[in-house]
Amino acid sequence: MNKEEIKKILKKSGLKKGDIVLLHSSYAAIGKVDGGGDSVIDAFLETLGKDGTLAVPVFGSLGILTELVSKRPGAIKSVHPKAGVAAIGKDAEKICAKHWEADIAHAENTPYTRIADMGGYICLMGVDQDRNTTLHTVEELLRLPYLEESSVAAFETPEGKTVSKSWKFFPGPHRDFVQLDGILRESGKMKTFMIGNAVTRLIKGREMIDIMLETGRKNPAFALCSNPNCADCVKQRANLNRSILSEESFKLSVSAALAGRYVPEIVENMKAAGVDAVELDYLNGMPFNLLKKDFIARAVMEFKENKISVSSFRFQAIPENFSEMLDLALDNSVDRIIIPLAGNFESAIAEAEEKGISVSLFNTNISSITVSEALLKLKEKGLKPKFTFNAANFALSGEKPFLKSYKQKLKRFIDQLDIEDALFSGIFETPANGSAEIKEMISILRCASYSGFMTLGAKNRIVSNLNDTVSSFISLLKTM
Repeated sequence: MNKEEIKKILKKSGLKKGDIVLLHSSYAAIGKVDGGGDSVIDAFLETLGKDGTLAVPVFGSLGILTELVSKRPGAIKSVHPKAGVAAIGKDAEKICAKHWEADIAHAENTPYTRIADMGGYICLMGVDQDRNTTLHTVEELLRLPYLEESSVAAFETPEGKTVSKSWKFFPGPHRDFVQLDGILRESGKMKTFMIGNAVTRLIKGREMIDIMLETGRKNPAFALCSNPNCADCVKQRANLNRSILSEESFKLSVSAALAGRYVPEIVENMKAAGVDAVELDYLNGMPFNLLKKDFIARAVMEFKENKISVSSFRFQAIPENFSEMLDLALDNSVDRIIIPLAGNFESAIAEAEEKGISVSLFNTNISSITVSEALLKLKEKGLKPKFTFNAANFALSGEKPFLKSYKQKLKRFIDQLDIEDALFSGIFETPANGSAEIKEMISILRCASYSGFMTLGAKNRIVSNLNDTVSSFISLLKTM
């Protein structure tokens, strides 16, 4: 190819005198060009004319064309150690001015938004969306919660002053920007053509930003991959989950049994899911209270060291060593236990309350009327029972949990809703796909700014895993 052929292609693509282009490129992808990389740059500059501007990113080793532009006489560079741009043309100074002063590296008051607001184009020549820096602009404009503050960098301002600064909402590790190409292509706003062997994409910066902002508002994980073995995106998805859950009045907890078998596995899976509270029910494949006390204490400590709180000790039956378990709870700052509304629960509550531990009773194969009567009698005796509402168990007992069970004067006692679901026939299902009316239960509690726990229970492992259960739960919240 030669310069004139490239100019002809650029003009045919719609570029004209006075346009602004932010170019991301691979010179090698084009193939042989007479005059080398300088001919490619000249083709762009002559197409844009004296009133146009050509810009390139210069925050790393981004190819020979970027280097050639930045070294040309008259090139203006934005001062920024992590997101800099070089530009040649009429609007170069305006585009690059005071970049380092912006609070966010690629968003407001930066070359990336200025180019878009001035009607400029983004051109990807021989590279894919993975090199499209303006997609970071979209993430930053959305203030996505997985973005973190950058490391501090020292640099020199145009006035010769040395400054140390960091930038908020800075993009971090892996992204799956490649998957966004289809969205832009299907929008009809992006042109695709060939320059030599280089597949070239051209789109107005503002149009691309607006399309991606709409995409990101609908799906904040739009730029992340779904590979479960990509540690970067797993971590960032977890941060998204934490952000969504932090806006709720309730606290989300998960059954240790759902999260894994052993403590390290439970910790790893909870971190990946973005949940920070665990209900200790099973460990090492057995009810936790069957393990040695020092082992349980170490497990609680390991959770805390990993910033995971223990929401409660949960017993499937009132154990013979109940008094010892209460002391263990106190010694490890666990102030809440859950026991079945069965057996000698009244004396268990009395003993726990004497030691300052709150007790929540959960329903097994029992009617809501019986539950209500038992709770009211305990209250009349001066005790302070709480109730863990297990909608799936009510369904398994033949009741409609929301339409009947919840209305048996249980609301005042509820401090936990077990998020599990089952059919009347006894088959467990993913939440909101059974007979437990779990969606209705979640919704009505949220209406009153419920501040207790919603706990993804152990039975979910029959039909799913922790990560998928958390994702389904968050998706369910979005439908309400």
